Amino acid sequence: MQQKSPSLIDKHIGSRVRSRRIMLGMSQEKLAEALGLTFQQIQKYEKGVNRVGASRLLQIAGILNVSIEFFFEGAPGLPTNNPTGDSMMAEFLTSPDSDRLVRGFLRLKDDDARKRVADLVDWLASAR
Repeated sequence: MQQKSPSLIDKHIGSRVRSRRIMLGMSQEKLAEALGLTFQQIQKYEKGVNRVGASRLLQIAGILNVSIEFFFEGAPGLPTNNPTGDSMMAEFLTSPDSDRLVRGFLRLKDDDARKRVADLVDWLASAR
């Protein structure tokens, strides 16, 4: 039997689960424990390798304190609205350099330095 590759929607939902979990500072182990699963199963959900069933997705939404719609925001094949703050944050958290950027920013002890970094990022983003 040939193994099916993850669909784009499965990958999208998995990445949304991962980003929200990270946003809350929750480990895969903690989410797995709350669901009565192993952390390996959470890894498979987050990678889109295993499809998340509707009832399980509802459970995850409750644990991560989001509506079930959160997991479908920006999904391929669905109409897009203007990005919400949560969806922009989720997108940021799934980008490769987000962890390094956040950790570096949090190590800055000088409030003025933090403000200057934020101003720089705003300036760079607007200088398209």
